[in-house]
Amino acid sequence: MLFGRILEITEDSVKVENISGKVQTSILGVHVVFEEKYKIVGEISAVDDKTITCLLVGEFIDGEFQGGLEHKISPNSEIRPVGKEEVINLLGEQSIDTPNSLYIGKNITYEGFNVSADINELFSNHFAIIGNSGSGKSCTVARLFQNLFYRRENVPINSRFALFDIYGEYHVALDMINRTDYCRCKYLTTDTSKSFDNIVKIPPYLLEVDDIALLLNATSPMQLPLIEKALKYVYLFTEEEEKVRAYKNNIIAKAALDILTSGRNSTQIRDQIIAVLTTFNTADLNLNSEIAQPGYVRTLMQCLNIDATGKLNTIQLVTEFLESFINTELSLSSDMKPKFYGLKDLYNAFEFALISEGVLKSDTVYDMNNVLKVRLDSIIHGNYGKYFEVDEYITKADFIKRLFTSPSGEKVQIVNFNLNYVDERFAKTLTKLYSKIFLDYAVTLSDNSEFSVDIILEEAHRYVKNDSDLEVLGYNIFDRITKEGRKYGVLLGLVTQRPSELSTTALSQCSNYIVLRMFHPDDLSIIKSITHSVSEHDIDKLKTLTSGTAMCFGTAFKMPVYAKIDKPNPTPTSNNVSVTNQWFVKVTGTNSNAPQVAKSMQQTIDDKKTIETFQ
Repeated sequence: MLFGRILEITEDSVKVENISGKVQTSILGVHVVFEEKYKIVGEISAVDDKTITCLLVGEFIDGEFQGGLEHKISPNSEIRPVGKEEVINLLGEQSIDTPNSLYIGKNITYEGFNVSADINELFSNHFAIIGNSGSGKSCTVARLFQNLFYRRENVPINSRFALFDIYGEYHVALDMINRTDYCRCKYLTTDTSKSFDNIVKIPPYLLEVDDIALLLNATSPMQLPLIEKALKYVYLFTEEEEKVRAYKNNIIAKAALDILTSGRNSTQIRDQIIAVLTTFNTADLNLNSEIAQPGYVRTLMQCLNIDATGKLNTIQLVTEFLESFINTELSLSSDMKPKFYGLKDLYNAFEFALISEGVLKSDTVYDMNNVLKVRLDSIIHGNYGKYFEVDEYITKADFIKRLFTSPSGEKVQIVNFNLNYVDERFAKTLTKLYSKIFLDYAVTLSDNSEFSVDIILEEAHRYVKNDSDLEVLGYNIFDRITKEGRKYGVLLGLVTQRPSELSTTALSQCSNYIVLRMFHPDDLSIIKSITHSVSEHDIDKLKTLTSGTAMCFGTAFKMPVYAKIDKPNPTPTSNNVSVTNQWFVKVTGTNSNAPQVAKSMQQTIDDKKTIETFQ
C-alpha cells in the first residue's frame, strides 16, 4: 500500500501521502485514478519518503479517457493504480494489424504494452518527427513505414507517400516493402548516371508561373510578368511558322519601334535593332527584308546605315516599314497553349519576352529579368536540365498516376525521392515543385476521396522556413499546404532536428508529434509552446531519452505517451562515420619509435599527477 490521504491539490497536480515511507522510483510515470464521483487520472511525476506528486492529465468519462479536466478532484477521492483495460485505453490499440491504428513501439512505463496511434488522425493531419542528431529520427521514420506496410491482413494498398530523402538514406530500409505481396516502394534518384526510368523527372509543360519562379530563383514580384509572358510566348516556338508568323512579326516590330524611340544615340539604336533581328526574325521581317522606294530598293540592314553626320537618315522609312507589321487587335488567346514543350522552347520564349513591350527601354528592368534567362540557360546546359527532359505529353493527372505506378504496372504506395546528388537549393526547388503539383492537382478534384498524399520531408528545417517566396509569390508552398492541404488530402510530415528553424506557421499546423531526444533550449521551448498537454516534467524528460525513445502526443494519442521504437529491419544508411573502422590499421612490422613516444607521454602524465598531488 502506497497511497494515503490527499495532502495538497493545485490546478494541475496533487500531492498524496506516501504511507510506505519508501522512495520507490519504479512508480514514476505510472498513472493513478482519483475516484469518487468522477475518475480523474494523474501521472506520478515525483516521489520521496513522505509524499507522492501526481500531474493531472485527464479523466475517464463513460469508460473512455479524455485529456484535460472537466471536473474538480475531490479531497476525499479514493486513490488507486490504473487497471489493465484502463492502461490499454491510455496507450491505444494493442494489436499491430488493424485498420484503425498504427503500432508505434513499446511503452517504457508499462512493460509488455504497446503504444499505438489512431491511424486516421495521424495520416489525415500534418505531423512532425523531431529529435537531435543521433536520437533515432531516421530509424523512427523507417520503422513506422515498416510497421504500416509489413502487415498480413489490413494492408494500406491505396495509401500514397512521397518521401523526399535528402541524403538517400531510405532506399535499403524501404526496399523490403517490394517483397510483400501487395505494396510497392518506387525509387527515384537525382543521380543522372542511373537509367532514365529511375531519374527524377518533371515535365516543363506542367509548370506554371509560380513554378518557373521557384525553378529560376526569382527574387522580385516584378519578374513574374516576364515569366507569365514567356509561358504565353512559348506557343510561338512550338507551332508551325506559318501559323504564328503574324504574331512574331507584331512582337518583333514593336520591339524595334521601342528601340527607335528610346532616345539613345544612332549607333546604339542601330546595334540594338540589328541584335534583335539577328536573333528573332521571320521570312517577312529580317535584316534582308526589302524596303521599296520609288527608283530603288534597299534592305532593312542598309536602311540602318549611319550617315556622315552620325544620324540614321532613313529613320522615317524604317519606322513606316515596321509599323506595317503592327496589329493592335492581334494577341495570343488563352486557348493558344502548347501541349508539349521543353526548356529550350521556354528559353526562346524568354528571349522573345525580353524584347517585347518596353523591356529594352530600361537597362535596370532588362538586367533584373535577363538573370532569369541566364539561370534557365545554366539549367539547360548543366546536369540539372536532365530532370526536365521528357519525350511525350501527359496530363498532370496521368503524371501523378504514373508517379505512383511501378514499371510493371503495379500500384505504388511510397515514392522515395533521393535528392542526395543535387545541391541544397535545387533539392529545395524540386521538393517545392512536386509538392505544388500535388496540391494544384488535388484542388481541381471535385471529390476529395479521389486523391490524397502524405509528403514526408527529411531535414524539413532546410525547406519549410520563412524565405523569399512570401515576398515574391505571396506565399510559401509548405505554409500553404499546412493551411489548405488537409481539406484536399495533401498532408505534410516534417522530420527535423531543429524545430526552432522551421516556419512557425507550418509547425503550428501539425496535429501530432513524435519527439525524440532534444537538448537545445530554443528547440525545447518550441516543443513546450506547441501544446498545453506537455508539462515541464515532460520537457525535462526529453533531455535524457535514450536513442529511439520518443514522446508521442497530439490528436492521434489519448495523452502524451513514451514509446521505445523497435529498430527497423533493414535500417536506413544514416549511421555516423566509424572513426575506429576508418582510422586504424593493424600494421605487420614494428613501429619502432612508438615505445619511446609512449614512454615520454607516460612521463608527462606522471609529472602532472605529482604536481596535482603536491597542490
